[in-house]
Amino acid sequence: MSESALIGIDLGKHSFHLHGQDKLGREVFRKKLSRQQMMTLFGNLPACTVVMEACAGAHFVARQLMAMGHEHFCYLDEQIKALDKELASQLADDDLGSRLLSLPCVGPITASLLAVEVRDGQQYKCSRDFAASVGLVPRQYSTGGRANLLGISKRGDKHLRQLLVQCARVYMQRLEHQKGALADWVRSLLGRRHSNVVACALANKLARIAWALAAHHTQYEAGPDALNA
Repeated sequence: MSESALIGIDLGKHSFHLHGQDKLGREVFRKKLSRQQMMTLFGNLPACTVVMEACAGAHFVARQLMAMGHEHFCYLDEQIKALDKELASQLADDDLGSRLLSLPCVGPITASLLAVEVRDGQQYKCSRDFAASVGLVPRQYSTGGRANLLGISKRGDKHLRQLLVQCARVYMQRLEHQKGALADWVRSLLGRRHSNVVACALANKLARIAWALAAHHTQYEAGPDALNA
């Protein structure tokens, strides 16, 4: 136990899994403890470096361990901050990326992925083709001259589709603060459709707008009364 230099914690609600290593990376111990047992263990250990997952409970545990003299390994937070800064810098230098950031509720990660996916937009004939490539258009089941529209196709880049839907949900959460034609359109849809359907429809519209910005080299104009959340 006294040779532990690095201890990893898998945080849980009632039980915690601990893995201890020495300076050479060799396993010293592996335990499953309750919160009280874990704090008693760390209180009897010499100062060492502790690593854990990033979550709401991690901050409270880290403060308790640091009060005992242990060191909380924060390299992941530092790396994430550095990556965020680098991403923001790259988007600022990229013409399309900076224009995509003007879309409502679209952040650096979504804008960067959109810029990579849509590029100059010339590989798609129209905005609907781009939305279809991301899987944000209805699946069609047509027979006997009758067209039936089902749920979205979910084709293409799953990660980008999820980000666009998340952007749409954030916009809908702040809808009471939104103004302009887009907000009015979303409100009208919410009056007759389920919120999940509206989120997908809004994500489809965001994808179409992104294609238009890339293909026509334009800037998104929300209108004088709109709020870009």
